[in-house]
Order: sequence, then C-alpha cells, then structure tokens
Amino acid sequence: MAVAEREDENPLVEGLERLPVPGTTLVIFGATGDLARRKLLPAIYNLAHEGALPERFNLVGVSRREQSDEDFRTFARESIEEFSRRESDAKVLDGLLERLSYLGFSFDEQDGYGRLSEALDGLEGGQPLNRAFYLSTSPEYFGVITKALKEAELNYRREADVRVIIEKPFGADLESARELQDTVSSAFREQQVFRIDHYLGKETVQNVMAFRFANYMFEPLWNRGFIDHIQITAAEDIGIGSRAGYYDSSGALRDLVENHMLQLLTLVCMEPPASFEADKVRDEKVKVLEAITPPTPEQVARSTVRAQYTAGVSGGEDVPGYLEESDVPDDSQTETYAALRLEVHNWRWAGVPIVLRTGKRLARKVTEIAVQLKPVPHLAFQSKGSVGVQPNQLILTMQPNEGVSLSLGAKIPGSRMRIRPVNMEFLYGAAFMSQSPEAYERLILDAMRGDATLFTRNDEVDAQWSIIDPILAAWCDGEPPLATYEAGSPGPAEAEALIGEGRRWRSL
Repeated sequence: MAVAEREDENPLVEGLERLPVPGTTLVIFGATGDLARRKLLPAIYNLAHEGALPERFNLVGVSRREQSDEDFRTFARESIEEFSRRESDAKVLDGLLERLSYLGFSFDEQDGYGRLSEALDGLEGGQPLNRAFYLSTSPEYFGVITKALKEAELNYRREADVRVIIEKPFGADLESARELQDTVSSAFREQQVFRIDHYLGKETVQNVMAFRFANYMFEPLWNRGFIDHIQITAAEDIGIGSRAGYYDSSGALRDLVENHMLQLLTLVCMEPPASFEADKVRDEKVKVLEAITPPTPEQVARSTVRAQYTAGVSGGEDVPGYLEESDVPDDSQTETYAALRLEVHNWRWAGVPIVLRTGKRLARKVTEIAVQLKPVPHLAFQSKGSVGVQPNQLILTMQPNEGVSLSLGAKIPGSRMRIRPVNMEFLYGAAFMSQSPEAYERLILDAMRGDATLFTRNDEVDAQWSIIDPILAAWCDGEPPLATYEAGSPGPAEAEALIGEGRRWRSL
C-alpha cells in the first residue's frame, strides 16, 4: 500500500497520535450506492494517501447488482477522482484499487453470506485480520444483514475482532429503534456495534469539547448563571433533490434533529468526563439526554414549530415548493422545517432555553452552535450614535467555514464613548494551514481501531427517541398546525415566538 512520502506532512496520523490500526478487512454493504460513491470510497482513498490505513488491508464491496472486480475498481476510481478532497495520486490510487474486490448478491439471500465468508477467508489467507462490516444500505436492511451475518457465523472470530458499522437512521421511532436494537444485539455485543453519525466526525464538533474543557476562560461561565440561551442551527439552502422517497417518509425532525442536533446538544451541555475514554464520554452525554423531560402534547404545541417550504427564490433562481417537487404527494404533511425549544433539567442548565432549528430551502447553508451570555447589568455605555452593548456570543461553526468566533463590545474610534459589537475569529484553514480531514475519514479509522468515542451508544439512541417520539405523535395529530415559509427565506414566522421574548434567532 502506498503511503504519504513524509511523515511530517501527515496531519491525520499526527492528530491520531500515530496509534496503530490493526490489519482489517472492510466489507461495505451498498458499495455501489450514493454514500459509498460520494463519501466512503473517497474517505478510504484519503486514508491511504495519508498512510493511515493498516499494511494488511482489504476492501470488499457488496451490492445487489452483478459485476466483476474490475467493474467495481473502475467505479471506485471514478468516485475517488470526482469526490476526493484532494487530487488523486496515481501510485496511491492504483495501490488501493489492488485491494478491492466485489460480490453481488441480494442482502436477504443467505447463500450470498456463505460466498462472502469463503471470499474473506481466501483474501486473508489464514491471517487473523479484524473484520468490519459497514451497512451503507437502506435502513430496512440493517436488521436483515446483521441477522444474516450471525447465521453465517461472520459475527465473531476467536483470534480477531469483528465490528458492524451502522448508518443512520437507527429506527424511525422509539418502538422500531428498540426492535432493531433487539435484532442487532442478538448478533453482536454492544462493544462490536458502531452507530455512525457523521456530524460527530467533524473537527469543529469535536472542538466543542476542546474549547470547553481545555480553556479555563470558558468553563467557569458555562452554566445558568452566565448563559442566557443556546441556539443550534442546521440550515440548508437546497431542496430535497432526488431524495423524495426517503425524505417524505422521514421529514426534518427524524432526518436531523433526532440524531445530529441532539448529539450537538449533548456535547454543549455535558459535564466534564473523568477521561476521554469512549464510555466515560458517552456516559455524560446520556445524562444530558435523560435530563430532558419528554414533552406532553400540550407542551409540544407550545414549544415546537413544523413547516413546509413553498415556491420562492433561492440563489437568484425561482424554485418550486415542496409539494411541487418530483415524487412528493400532493397532500404531503411532511415538515421540511423543524424548530424545538428544550430545557435540560439539571443543576447546570435549569432555566436556560436551548432552541434547535433545521430546514431545507432556507436563506443560506450553515450549521452552528451559538452560546449567548447574559447581558451586562448596567448599560452605562448607551449614547447617541452608539450601536449599544450587545450580549456576548460564542459561535462554533461546523459548515460552511469551520471555525469559532466570539463577539465583544468595543469602543468606536472617536472622542465619544460609543460601543458596537466586533468579532474575534478563528478559522481552521487559516490557523492550521491544512485541510481538515473529512468526517468519514476519522470515523472509519476509529471504527477499525475500535475507538467508539465518536459513535452513538444504544442508550443514547433510546434516550434521543424518547424525546422525539412524543413530538412525532403530537405532529401526527395535527398539533401544532403545519406552517409554511417561502423558499429562500429564514423560515416560518411562527418560529420567532419560540425563542422567547427579548431574544432573536441569529440571522441566516
């Protein structure tokens, strides 16, 4: 396997403290799908380019279509050349493609798993390589595949580790999530299960913990005594594209709030763990989720907003409304926008509103956490021509430009004491002079190493659905009513009341 020529040019391995990765055979179910094409195969190439893959590494693609190894290698080459974050190096790419092979069979065909077992034994040549099964498929196959892996005795090796990596969504509600967990746990121990949430692989998401726990200037203020409220935003300026089949049965609440956004909330609100070992970090995250009381139907009507975009202008172009999108039913009640007001009922956060919003076809694309401190108690600086003293805000931006900014009040130059807000900014690209690795690069490598810190544990999934389930039930009953907002706008007017009197959403 070709590796990066200079170790000091290897930021990914540097960031992972050069921890060894055991020899591994990675099996990707759904290897010809869109996720594999756009994210997984390019991520694996970039790991190869960084010299981060183990010396003994195999990749087996599994999908329902029949094709040869060479056809799959051609598919992989084209995917990597189109979607890799760096221009492909011919030597590295050729070396990686030599490690690729392919099997075509239906995921519910048990004979196919027998063929897979034989193929893995042949590739590994008796070597005790770890095995990782990545389920990049439609959610309906998660249980089917895990059960079939057990029946083919592919869920365990005496001399090596076996892991299963499961994409989101893990269930469509609390009941289905628990049913899926029963199936998965009957085949794999919890230590073998890696539920992937690609948001947790983003550098800025991980830096939430670094900013809180590595900088003493922030942590003493990180509580109800100093923080007025927290806003978590995941806004997109695009529509649903070709995902109508999935999105109309999911909606914004299931698609982003239940997983990504609640995970961001836990990182902002968790207590300092005793160490950054996987279970100690995840223990603290679960405590946060369990401190959020599931809302009653009456509370759902007051503390949530659901809406659907109508025709409008986005990026200077006329765009259709959700109901005019291809393959969307004319009477669809699926929300493309969701906003929630939650509260963590513990000593640190009691009384602090935490508001979440996400939506399609909004004014711009941004994912950020805004922590707003309380206003100063005495506005002595207000004077003619002054913008005035504004509450300080700490903004952690995940996309499009990863970084952190802190708003401060500063004097406007001149003879009078006039104040206006200014920003202190830190941008990853400028500070470290290097590209951040893609989220999937970090997560795939961690899964092969067996580090579950950035993966969701079963009790986290259960706690997340326990919060979301009552909201889904109330929305199905029509409370609150489905609002609308124009494509290209900041969202529905109803969301303004959600944040509370005297507060405002950050501009989109």
